[in-house]
Amino acid sequence: METDHRPWGYYEVLSDESDHKVKRITVYPGKRLSLQRHKRRAEHWYIIRGEGVATLNGEELRLTTGQPLDILCGALHRIMNPGTENLTFIEVQTGEYFGEDDIERYEDDYGRI
Repeated sequence: METDHRPWGYYEVLSDESDHKVKRITVYPGKRLSLQRHKRRAEHWYIIRGEGVATLNGEELRLTTGQPLDILCGALHRIMNPGTENLTFIEVQTGEYFGEDDIERYEDDYGRI
């Protein structure tokens, strides 16, 4: 299993096929991912531990264990962990391309714009 560590936490690739990619993503307390969009894929998030606040096209949504979120291709999105424990969710990507270079960042706490 491939694990990639980032400033906000880490992710593990659970499946990487021509028609989908599945990641288990862990966000550390107080951290958030960049505000971003993808041109070539949609994402489905399913929270499996902790709570998060997702931003989807400017709307903030509180997510807890067992809740899903669908992110359409081109939607501006991010997730943050406001809690004191790790936030973990499963991300299922569908579309035509799943490379990390399909991330357009608009805001980033870690200087990656």
